[in-house]
Amino acid sequence: MSYLEPTEFVSKMVDGGESKVFMSTKDTLIRAFMAGATLALAAVFAITVAVQTGSPLLGAILFPVGFIMLYLMKFDLLTGVFTLVPLALLDKRPGVTFGGVMRNWGLVFLGNLGGALSVAFMMSFILTYGYHTDGGAIAAKVSSIGESRTLGYSAHGIEGWFTIFMRGMLCNWMVSMGVVGAMISTSASGKMMAMWMPIMLFFFMGFEHSIVNMFLFPFSMIMGGDFTVLDYLLWNEIPTVLGNLVGGFVFVALPLYYTHVRTSPNRVKRASEQAQVITVSN
Repeated sequence: MSYLEPTEFVSKMVDGGESKVFMSTKDTLIRAFMAGATLALAAVFAITVAVQTGSPLLGAILFPVGFIMLYLMKFDLLTGVFTLVPLALLDKRPGVTFGGVMRNWGLVFLGNLGGALSVAFMMSFILTYGYHTDGGAIAAKVSSIGESRTLGYSAHGIEGWFTIFMRGMLCNWMVSMGVVGAMISTSASGKMMAMWMPIMLFFFMGFEHSIVNMFLFPFSMIMGGDFTVLDYLLWNEIPTVLGNLVGGFVFVALPLYYTHVRTSPNRVKRASEQAQVITVSN
């Protein structure tokens, strides 16, 4: 059978979160580094497709290939562990502590950042032939994204900050649906289809993904984007990370856990309701 019932795959979510808490530092960092690098390549691929074809929709349709690759390789994104790892703490798994959860999040963040920065450097080097040309249309497009998604938000003050935060929430709501969706199926093709739909949605809608941004904004700065590291942190990465955390945990992890693991007793039919059922059946 290629489909798992919700009670089965939500239990797998808790098991997965527990395993990540106890994963070695080396394995956590390597998997996170490769996840950040793979997603960064997918982002620049999607932008290249959009620029060269003039179709942002086509870029969004093709972007999920990177997410699918990293998931099938069991690499870890910060957005994914935001959803899975706290469930092991909530379920009171032996040995799982708040410190263990924070350790995992910190290591995955560092690994994702390292992978994304590595690809940002390599792609900027490639597009400019070792920084001897301007990088062309692709570099110009990424630079404009960096400026609009930092200075553009800052121009609106606190409302702009909360706009990024909410876009981050919506992003990891969809990304985590992809992570969970992949657990529903036991076949590779089923996992791919379940991941494809929500990932395509978030990318086309312009929601904010903290790991994609770890590539986009450093790359934009290398290519001449007119904003600072402080602009990037205050007006994008920090609210995006917080939004990703809330979106994945509150909109995906908690509802699934409390309705499929910690279920409440079914209602007991009252005598009047039973009488109505008998009357209808007759």
